[in-house]
Amino acid sequence: MTKIYIDTLGCFKNQEDSERAAGLLAEGGCCFTENEAEAEIIIVNTCGFIEDAKRESIDRILELLPLKENGAKLVVTGCLVQRYAAELAEELPEVDAFLGVNDYGTIAETVRILMERDDTTRDGSDLSHAHVGTDQNRPGLSPMLCKVDGEAGLLTGPRKALTPRAVSYLKVAEGCSNRCAYCAIPAIRGPYRSVPMEDVLADAERLAGEGAKELVLIAQDVSAWGIDLYGEYRLPELLTALCRIDGPEWIRLMYCYEERITDKLIETIAHEDKICKYIDIPIQHCADSVLRRMNRRSTHASIEMTIKKLRDAVPDIAIRTTLMTGFPGETEEDFEELKDFVRMQRFERLGVFAFSPEEGTPAADMDDQISRETAEERRDSLMLLQMDISLENNRARVGRTLKTFTEEMEETGIYVGRTEFDAPEIDNQVLFTAPCPLAYGTFVQVRIEDAMDYDLVGAVCS
Repeated sequence: MTKIYIDTLGCFKNQEDSERAAGLLAEGGCCFTENEAEAEIIIVNTCGFIEDAKRESIDRILELLPLKENGAKLVVTGCLVQRYAAELAEELPEVDAFLGVNDYGTIAETVRILMERDDTTRDGSDLSHAHVGTDQNRPGLSPMLCKVDGEAGLLTGPRKALTPRAVSYLKVAEGCSNRCAYCAIPAIRGPYRSVPMEDVLADAERLAGEGAKELVLIAQDVSAWGIDLYGEYRLPELLTALCRIDGPEWIRLMYCYEERITDKLIETIAHEDKICKYIDIPIQHCADSVLRRMNRRSTHASIEMTIKKLRDAVPDIAIRTTLMTGFPGETEEDFEELKDFVRMQRFERLGVFAFSPEEGTPAADMDDQISRETAEERRDSLMLLQMDISLENNRARVGRTLKTFTEEMEETGIYVGRTEFDAPEIDNQVLFTAPCPLAYGTFVQVRIEDAMDYDLVGAVCS
């Protein structure tokens, strides 16, 4: 059996892609290892969204190249390949194969050819004309350059867990049709394609059967789910159906666009006990002039109204958002408006990014570019403001007892966990003590005794 190591970089959507690829490889007779040094095939699933992510992906590939001296084959997949396949093949000839985001269906065949190439090379044969790809009529830029242009169908079928199954990511759509001026995702992953309801529910049933206690719904825009299949936004109906599946206790919403958060969706969040009182709404900015240049459909007024509706209907809800500083044309007045907005809304969770001009996007060629230094100064200023807000929000939870998901044990009797108000890997944590050993994925009731800037401290109720 071919031994595979998979390293996933970037967002939760990449994690789901890696699990789909692992499912296909497992069907093909491969096995998996968490030790890269003992793998016969190393797969790096890259991110190509912003400059920092691209640099991280390249650095990781370079870190793994020395393992080829042990006979391992290196396969690079994902968004970076989809975007820069030819350049990567030229600059990294040591890599054995490149696959874009639309080519995971060929990964088992790619691995088979690499292993056969290794075998036949030893006996003098030549596989240099082999080509793997979803378009067999298109000659590759190299024998194992498997990227094709344009979008492919949705990758469904088997999944193999690469992380503990108590938390499972459920991708409900692929691609994006929003065309925000700063974003390369539509060019990388193609237009928005919803996964049909029956397939989402079947996948959720499988994950539940494998022990999933939290389902995290992901897509570039979860709130748009169903529009291309059914002619209307059907996320509330999907959520209601998911809540009827036995097993998972939490269902979490990520990546919801403000203008698609309908009254029906808010009502569903408020009344379905399994849906975490948490929502991720990446608003990016609040100044109308900046939002227009970003090609966003929200306005300052509409964002305020949606937040008010959410807080009125779900008083304890945690709202996560993402903001961008330094977008071309952002004035000091725009930035001060954004700071005032953050002060007023007091978001429970907030991330801030400095604008990064991405090749091929309209924003990269706009006039009035802001210096990187200014963009980063504005980002840091917002994060300092948010630190104080986060501490105040956390102090308000002291004395409360919160259902907590156990993630790991730091030392004997001291655990790290999360409440429903925190998404895995990106949000706050709870540090708590327990009188007896707890397994990963165990839900416990924790009384909050203290608060820090971003984390809570407590003890399991006896």
